[in-house]
Amino acid sequence: MKDSIIYLKENLHNISFSDVKVLASSVPIKLSNKEKLSEIIDILSSDKRKNVLSLAKKIETSIQKEEAEYIRVRAMYMFDKQFSNFRYVAGVDEVGRGPLAGPIVGAAVILDFNNLGDIILGIKDSKVLSEQRREELDVIIREKALAYSITVCDNKQIDTLGIAHCNNKIFLDACKTLPIEPQLVLSDGYPVRNLNKPNKFVIKGDAKSASIACASIIAKVYRDRLMKEYDSIYPGYGFKDNVGYGTQKHVDAIHAIGTCEIHRMSFLNNILSKK
Repeated sequence: MKDSIIYLKENLHNISFSDVKVLASSVPIKLSNKEKLSEIIDILSSDKRKNVLSLAKKIETSIQKEEAEYIRVRAMYMFDKQFSNFRYVAGVDEVGRGPLAGPIVGAAVILDFNNLGDIILGIKDSKVLSEQRREELDVIIREKALAYSITVCDNKQIDTLGIAHCNNKIFLDACKTLPIEPQLVLSDGYPVRNLNKPNKFVIKGDAKSASIACASIIAKVYRDRLMKEYDSIYPGYGFKDNVGYGTQKHVDAIHAIGTCEIHRMSFLNNILSKK
């Protein structure tokens, strides 16, 4: 890496732009590389070529975005860290409350708030992330979390017990199955009933709390993968694309071929009445 920077500095005016790009990209855009990236920017800025100067500006903008992202995510970690009188703080969230088919999935995550130099950049409400980014973050969260758990209530339970009961049940089960027992639970949107330990519910928690955001992401990745598996078992409804939500294609399929084993019949009264 250092050799690339030295070579770039010594040969900048004698090499092609494509070679300049290769050498500059040898240093990944990360805050830990800020000093080296600043050196590269200074080197590129000494060139008169517009494309080289544009590359310097692009790298500078990327560093600024990385810094802004660090500040945003660090604030989410600090939100959770304010409860540092509790040794282990878990964030819980659910995915799949509203679909016409499939389970509701809950997750709980305990993060390490003693090392804010190694925070997980990119975490936020799972619904606003691309599928690829969620998949990437899912791996990182599972690696860096002190503990996590995922729980499920299937469509049969939802029809029998009701969605509100199942929503609370997966929160409870996620907390109870964590390999580390939390002393405080931060829940997204709703208090967790019958938890028997301190609980703070946070409105829009997946935008404010790092642990809730992480729970949101791993729950969504788990559920989306499950719905893609169901798509091959129950073709025709578009589960791999709509993950069970009531898109027009999904509703049309219900009218055309009927319901399947994973449909929430208690959610379909209005749809079936119009058949």
